[in-house]
Amino acid sequence: MNFPDNLRYTKDHEWVSLEGNVATVGITDFAQRELGDIVYIDISSKGKALGAEEVFGTVEAVKT
Repeated sequence: MNFPDNLRYTKDHEWVSLEGNVATVGITDFAQRELGDIVYIDISSKGKALGAEEVFGTVEAVKT
């Protein structure tokens, strides 16, 4: 498996990359395989400040 040094991971198979005060987020390869085809993504918090453990969007997939 590939674990880039610039990424931080959650226990829920999400990752974050920080550059200054801007965060880029994604889901791990494992999560992508488990979810199957992703049909919808909602990230309504773009550009907003978020706290730890705060929900920032949703992912809908065929298997969920």
